[in-house]
Amino acid sequence: MNWQQLLSLKRFGDTQERPRIAQDETRLGFDVDFDRIIFSSAFRSLQDKTQVIPLSETDFVHTRLTHSLEVSVVGRTLGRRVGKVLLERHPQLKELGYTFNDFGAIVAAASVMHDIGNPPFGHSGEKAIGEYFKTGKGLQYKSQLTAKEYQDLIDFEGNANGFKILTESREGISGGLRLSYATLGAFLKYPKESLPKKPTHHIVDKKYGVFQSETAVFLDVVQELGMQQKSSENISYYRHPLAYLVEAADDICYTIIDFEDGINLGLIEEEFALEYMIKLVKDTIDIKKYHSLQHKIDRISYLRALAIGVLINEAVDIFLANEESILKGTFEKSLLDKCKYEAQINDIIKISIDKIYKSKEVIEKEVAGYRIIADLLDVFVTVLNNKYNGNASNFDSLVLNLLPEEYKSETNNLYHRIMQVCSYVSRMSDSYAIRTHKKLTGNII
Repeated sequence: MNWQQLLSLKRFGDTQERPRIAQDETRLGFDVDFDRIIFSSAFRSLQDKTQVIPLSETDFVHTRLTHSLEVSVVGRTLGRRVGKVLLERHPQLKELGYTFNDFGAIVAAASVMHDIGNPPFGHSGEKAIGEYFKTGKGLQYKSQLTAKEYQDLIDFEGNANGFKILTESREGISGGLRLSYATLGAFLKYPKESLPKKPTHHIVDKKYGVFQSETAVFLDVVQELGMQQKSSENISYYRHPLAYLVEAADDICYTIIDFEDGINLGLIEEEFALEYMIKLVKDTIDIKKYHSLQHKIDRISYLRALAIGVLINEAVDIFLANEESILKGTFEKSLLDKCKYEAQINDIIKISIDKIYKSKEVIEKEVAGYRIIADLLDVFVTVLNNKYNGNASNFDSLVLNLLPEEYKSETNNLYHRIMQVCSYVSRMSDSYAIRTHKKLTGNII
């Protein structure tokens, strides 16, 4: 892979090239990407989607939206710092007009939308959709779908759903948000289809990043960017190098900030924070300053800022030291999996799992989320199928009126009808999913 191709400013439907040197410096194409994401309805819904604590009534716990904004800030720094060195290594990029800010803008845009495809109720939302088709009433459709179509459903993936949201065409709107291909490439952490599942231990095979419904636009993007093909038998590619930085930004934020949320909620004792965080920041902490801070929230914020700074430095150094193998596709792990603080990071994550993710409050609301999502899928898939088969009941006709027009498109393809419903449900905020479920079950009018 080569950087000039990987930094393509092409957008869906372009008939002419977009040379970097011809860009308006006051509003670069990669900056336009960020703006389009921020103004999208899918991004706005993240303000009411779970990050750690579902439907928390406190005002300082992170939502998907605040998490995404913080990841973009870290991603921008990672991109700029890496870009500065890459321009020195590849001077031809300077001649073409690229600056280190371009790298920062691409990573920031891909980072701010990295969770845009996540369903309501956190990662349990993905599992709830999958379970409906694997063991629930949705199992009845298995025989009518291809193996890969069915795998898309039983292993529903927020990354692939995000790519669908960002690129899906509908009547009057081609190419979704029409983002630059460089930004879409950086977004694709797992540039492969759902099968085969985890064929190797390479990081790109950990999950998948494209549904069968988006394979055509996916191939257009990865081929334009010159991303290296991993398999000739299935749709599978090695990552765009900047996807490693997007992943690192997310890893840094959820590791440190979820831990911070757990402390502020009282789920983790402050002594635990100092014991484990000090191992990350021992070379940068000012102990006198730490002890001068009177309030717990200020002490934890200080540790958090130092820890993020340390991990940013680590990620940048590892990326630059491994640029060649990353471009070749032979770098098989995430950046933080190769850092010298891997053990400390794993310790923090383990505590977060035990104290936060498995807390009673989280589990109770995840259980409720499973039931809500299963019921919503069942009602809307049944309604669309009954309409297609010409036997819609009066109740079905009423429910159809609840569906936005963009999810009612006529199609004789069962997979596409089901994906329409999955897309609709996945875009719901936590609160909207609860309200819709109550209406459909007669609990409120």
